[in-house]
Amino acid sequence: MAEEKKEEVLEEVLEDLEAEDAKKQEEAQNTASEEKEVEAEEKTEDTESEPEEIEKEDEEKKKGIFKKKDKKDKKDEQIEDLTDRLKRQMAEFENFRKRTEKEKSQMYDMGASAILEKILPVIDNFERGLAAVPEEDKNNGFVEGMDKIYKQMMTVLTEVGVTPIEAAGQEFDPNLHNAVMHVEDEELGENVVAEELQKGYKYKENVIRHSMVKVAN
Repeated sequence: MAEEKKEEVLEEVLEDLEAEDAKKQEEAQNTASEEKEVEAEEKTEDTESEPEEIEKEDEEKKKGIFKKKDKKDKKDEQIEDLTDRLKRQMAEFENFRKRTEKEKSQMYDMGASAILEKILPVIDNFERGLAAVPEEDKNNGFVEGMDKIYKQMMTVLTEVGVTPIEAAGQEFDPNLHNAVMHVEDEELGENVVAEELQKGYKYKENVIRHSMVKVAN
């Protein structure tokens, strides 16, 4: 009887152990299946989120491209602005250069006119002296020398742009002539220069001395 009880007890213990092992195996299977489900869900979520992430990356790339384009546009604007400023400065410099050259030329002409105006009385004295020489003395060596010096001076003045103003027989022009006397002359028309008392001169286009004349009424 004792042995039969022992066997019964052993059988009960074995059954309990087998039941416990089965339970543990079932729990392990349930845990594994749950993990698989979780992994599957995570993969599904990852798969669903990939297009969104790709879209975000595309948008970021586009933004980067637009930023680069904006930067390029700003550089182009700066280049255009600098080019425009350079062109304007070059134009201003060219105008300044032309204006400066014109002013220098005018100052030179003014200075030359002032010097020539002081030389003209010397020319007048040469002409008066040569005109006063009697006809029989014109072959004198001294007179010939003075005449050559006078002609040389007139040649130099002509070369630098000095020309005498025509007066006798010309219509009176207040811009060229200075009327100091009026005469009655039937042979001449009205307002015509009858006689030149002092020769006038021009330097280029500017009058450095008006002709002193008699004008017929």
